[in-house]
Amino acid sequence: MDPLGARSQFVDHQSLPTWQQQLEVGDGEEAPLDPNDSLLSLQSFPSPFPFRPHINRKVILFCGDIGLLNCTAIVNTSNESLNDKNPVSDSIHRLAGAELRDELLKLKGCRTGEAKLTKGFNLAARYIVHTVGPKYKSKYRTAAESSLYSCYRNTLQLAAEQSMASVGFCVVTTTKRGYPLEDATHIAFRTVRRFLEHHGNSLEAVVFAVSDTEEPVFRKLLPLYFPRSEEEERASLPLIPADIGNSKGEPVVPERQIRIAEKPGTLEEDSEEESLDSDLGQVGTHAFARMEGDVDKQRKQILQGQMSDVALQKQHQRNYNRWLCRARAEDLSDIAALKALYQTGVDLCGRTVMILVGRNIPVTLIDIEKALLYFIHVMDHITVKEYVMVYFHTLTGEHNHLDSEFLKNLYDIVDAKSV
Repeated sequence: MDPLGARSQFVDHQSLPTWQQQLEVGDGEEAPLDPNDSLLSLQSFPSPFPFRPHINRKVILFCGDIGLLNCTAIVNTSNESLNDKNPVSDSIHRLAGAELRDELLKLKGCRTGEAKLTKGFNLAARYIVHTVGPKYKSKYRTAAESSLYSCYRNTLQLAAEQSMASVGFCVVTTTKRGYPLEDATHIAFRTVRRFLEHHGNSLEAVVFAVSDTEEPVFRKLLPLYFPRSEEEERASLPLIPADIGNSKGEPVVPERQIRIAEKPGTLEEDSEEESLDSDLGQVGTHAFARMEGDVDKQRKQILQGQMSDVALQKQHQRNYNRWLCRARAEDLSDIAALKALYQTGVDLCGRTVMILVGRNIPVTLIDIEKALLYFIHVMDHITVKEYVMVYFHTLTGEHNHLDSEFLKNLYDIVDAKSV
């Protein structure tokens, strides 16, 4: 209450129930689990986002106007000129007052993925973090994912650097920018989850402020990344997307992974025999050494049906690149929605475990070649290291019986290393 006795319009984040508390007070009913479901009873495949109550107590879902939140900082989604007209920005500007507009002129814009700080002025929040979400086109999906990740990561990093206790996030992408809400929410949740895992001590609360239309999507996906019990963790595991990014939640782009070996091809004089053999095995495997083949001889062998190992490798790489280019150019969101392929931790040997659920693939209703393209796109960053793929044939019928030829084609294209 303010001094005049009128109720304040602002909402203190400390008065809102945390995500963990919403389960404890029975806010929603958990989906019943089938004890006979082999997918849920597997203890050897832990969730990449395990049940952590101390993290859940830092997360709050708030359906309402972000401009009314009393946090250390709230997030404003805008454009590169920081003058975008959208419901979030309009509310923040209206409540903050004219001084905010003058302050934004001094920032001289903001690039996509960046985060810039201003005072909160007349808001209950002390600061406003301004960020610019990407424009979404399916052809440039990877770039959009990386930019959206940067929006959330840079905001959280800025909050940690400024010793902020709490941050209120709006939905960073706006309707006019065309980013699918569910895809954007996956990136937001996994980025925040990974940040809290590594830097949780720097933040007391992260609030997701959503509208009435956005709330159902957020409430549906929150259990995947912030399960509130071990039962909810197991139930959510098959629904986690295959691509969950790296240890920070950042989308993995194999083309950007530069591998530099220290003094490649040189040997230590006092090295042991075992390491000597290992080092010798690396000599001649780098890109420059692979250029030493006789091109004319290779072409002659191809014509004679006797392709060399080098020629076979190059042909395989060209074939894979063609498939990957197609996968990145097409809209595969309908295949992704099937939740048929997902990543779930590592095995005892440290290999990434990929789960393929046969019952989730209605082969008679989908374009099976599109499914192959989606799997190639997902597996692209997985196959740079050893991995294991587990195929579940349980509860499949005529309509979702995956042909073994499909798995063989996938194996041949991505040059699988599973055992």
